[in-house]
Amino acid sequence: MIASIALPLMIAILIATTVMGMPLGISMIVSSIFYLILSGRDVGLAAEMVLNGVFGNFVALAVPLFIFAANIMNASRISDRLLSFALAMVGRLPGGLAQVNIFTSLLFSGMSGSAVSDVAGVGKILTNMMTEGDRYPRGFAGAVTATSSVVGPIFPPSIPMVFYALISSTSVGALFLGGVVPALMVVVTLGVVVGIAAKLRGFPIEPPIPLRAIPLIILRALPPLMMPVILLGGIYTGAFTPTEAAAVSAFYALLLAVFAYRSIGLKDFLQVVQATVRTTAVVTIVLCGAFIFNYVVTVERVPQAVFLYFDQFELNVVMFFLMINVPYLVLGCFLDVSTIMLVITPLFIPTAAALGIDLHHFGIVIVFNMMIGLITPPYGILLFIIKALNGIPLGEMIREIWLFIAVLIALLMIITYVPALSLWLPRFAGLL
Repeated sequence: MIASIALPLMIAILIATTVMGMPLGISMIVSSIFYLILSGRDVGLAAEMVLNGVFGNFVALAVPLFIFAANIMNASRISDRLLSFALAMVGRLPGGLAQVNIFTSLLFSGMSGSAVSDVAGVGKILTNMMTEGDRYPRGFAGAVTATSSVVGPIFPPSIPMVFYALISSTSVGALFLGGVVPALMVVVTLGVVVGIAAKLRGFPIEPPIPLRAIPLIILRALPPLMMPVILLGGIYTGAFTPTEAAAVSAFYALLLAVFAYRSIGLKDFLQVVQATVRTTAVVTIVLCGAFIFNYVVTVERVPQAVFLYFDQFELNVVMFFLMINVPYLVLGCFLDVSTIMLVITPLFIPTAAALGIDLHHFGIVIVFNMMIGLITPPYGILLFIIKALNGIPLGEMIREIWLFIAVLIALLMIITYVPALSLWLPRFAGLL
């Protein structure tokens, strides 16, 4: 009798402990252990799942290394060089600083793989530049910064894609390459939208940079710009695995910051290490909880139940994606990316595979979808970060963000139903 209600009780304990303020990763561990006890299974399975899932998985090592690389970038002055390069390239376009904001997010995403790192680092600087002297409305500046930062986890490297590879047994390299075209589509589309808004609202164009200064600006920005080239080139040529690529990115960022630019000292380095350890600990706890939780879900055959639920509607690929995208857009407003990816997504992977959907394409769609959630009111986490860092009221940003959200949702539909946009580059590289 007790075993039959073990799963409902586990869910109830998970919800109750989370509502009381317990961190989600610990809540998943606690509720899953209760399930093991109630169902009469060996509690030692929890430790086994953690050891096999987290510490026994080579791909999982990429996460702290990418976090370390992003923290190094934020602590050093590397972002200043990228900003100067972006200003030289797109500053003369309509809505100059807004265009620079978008383009810099693309450049920074090739090193961080995190939307939060983008907003907290170069995004903070650009938002202040846009609002200085009332050149742009505060809400518009915050909305552009938040929206452009979603490129970070779509363009390689991407921490959410590493998580997805962990739960789906897909290729990290193929996922990275699969995000290149969607990320470029986001940047170009946002640039067009900002350009139109600049024309209609009279936003300023930045003064031209002398041609003789541009070669030096490019030369100064070239070393950090080479990071995504080295990563993708190394993965594509087989010189190193995606996990080894994470180590290369961290080491390369450290070389630039400490030796090439000498922009980070011992005190700064120790702070970077401390921040990396703290973030990695949080992520690892969520990973541990997710692997135990997913073991329970698998034992209870929940993915099969989800598949049977969808199967009774005789869904085709179009309808399945529609039924997936809508709840993911909603969940993305309330839950963090790692939770959705590690706990919710495994439920739908078997159904996607049964419908013949390429799981790499499915992963790109899921990541893109969750990024929209990061900027969607009322709980878009990136909006709260910008408010905390730049002091821009949420109401002003919310009024400006809806147009960008609509544009991103339109792009999501295109990427969802035209899988070739995500898959042609990995196929060309021979990774699929």
